[in-house]
Amino acid sequence: MKFITPTVWILSLVSLFTDMASEMLYPIMPIYLKSIGFSIVLIGILEGIAEATAGLSKGYFGKLSDNSGKRVPFVQAGYALSALSKPMMAFFIFPVWIFFVRTVDRLGKGVRTGARDALLSDEAAPEVKAKVFGFHRSMDTLGAAIGPGLALIYLYYYPEDYLTLFYLAFIPGILAVLASLYLKEKKKLINSSRKSGSFFASFSYWKSSPKSYRSLVGGLLLFALFNSSDVFILLKAKEAGLNDTMVIGAYIFYNLIYALAAYPMGILADRIGLKKVFITGLLIFALVYSGLAFSTNLYIYFALFFLYGIYAAATEGISKAWISLITDKKDTATAIGTYSGFQSIFAMLASTLTGLIWYGFGASVAFLTTAFVSVGVGLYFLTRIPDPKKHMSV
Repeated sequence: MKFITPTVWILSLVSLFTDMASEMLYPIMPIYLKSIGFSIVLIGILEGIAEATAGLSKGYFGKLSDNSGKRVPFVQAGYALSALSKPMMAFFIFPVWIFFVRTVDRLGKGVRTGARDALLSDEAAPEVKAKVFGFHRSMDTLGAAIGPGLALIYLYYYPEDYLTLFYLAFIPGILAVLASLYLKEKKKLINSSRKSGSFFASFSYWKSSPKSYRSLVGGLLLFALFNSSDVFILLKAKEAGLNDTMVIGAYIFYNLIYALAAYPMGILADRIGLKKVFITGLLIFALVYSGLAFSTNLYIYFALFFLYGIYAAATEGISKAWISLITDKKDTATAIGTYSGFQSIFAMLASTLTGLIWYGFGASVAFLTTAFVSVGVGLYFLTRIPDPKKHMSV
């Protein structure tokens, strides 16, 4: 594992602590929001607006990172914002405040994402990029499994005491910020003629990007348009009869599978091709959403959460490794940030759309629609997108 450098280790630990903090709250978030009066539609709008904020900032700060030649300050500031947002959620229950705090959390993600992924890409040779991104996703998602586990233990002894969890989540958030202080900036040549532009100007990269980038990201965004927040999966599990403990337990199980599978999936993708692994992940996703549309059996639900972890491991890190392979190294943060930005905006639309379909036609129709589209996206990748290893950038 010589390709796992100190920088990769530090970034992975920072992500582990941050996800531990975030995921202590994520599985109880929809339950908490409903307890203070949020409807399904309002939850969808909240998640959508939060993700849109992250989206608009990802592209801008990714471009700013490329133009400045700096990565570490963006990483540190982004994780600090997310850490500070955790206890703020418990101060008031007014909808406007909830929207503001959730937006601050997502803004932190927007500030750090492009720079962090560019740091990971810079640390990896082309033949091991999927491994490096897969290792990072494994550590990140391990935190996402530990966090809900801690929440589950706490709620066992203090049922429905959700507010205290928001304060407790601040602890791993601070550990993430402290760990990020060990990151070292590599010296880079800065092109002073390049300007950052306005907050929205970063999306102009789409026009000047390679055709292979637009083709790949176009398919990814079509999928994102129907891939709503995991909040809806948790709500569907709750609707099917799982109690709070089972819902959190299923979510922990999913994250453990994701954490265990992400690194092996990266190894497999480097060996047989990113495209094959990614398409397999899409087909597994379609199977999961089809199962969620109809099943109410506890054991089947845990099987579906197992498969959902495999899907995430086969797509999340691999998609970013894929982008880094087909774009110029000097534009890595911009390329990933722009993709992540558009993805977040499309996630806003997806969450809002899913909430409306669920409200108007029921959960089964909402989940089947997403499953149908994901199969179509898989066919698009199969017939229109070449394997990235044939088009590596220098």
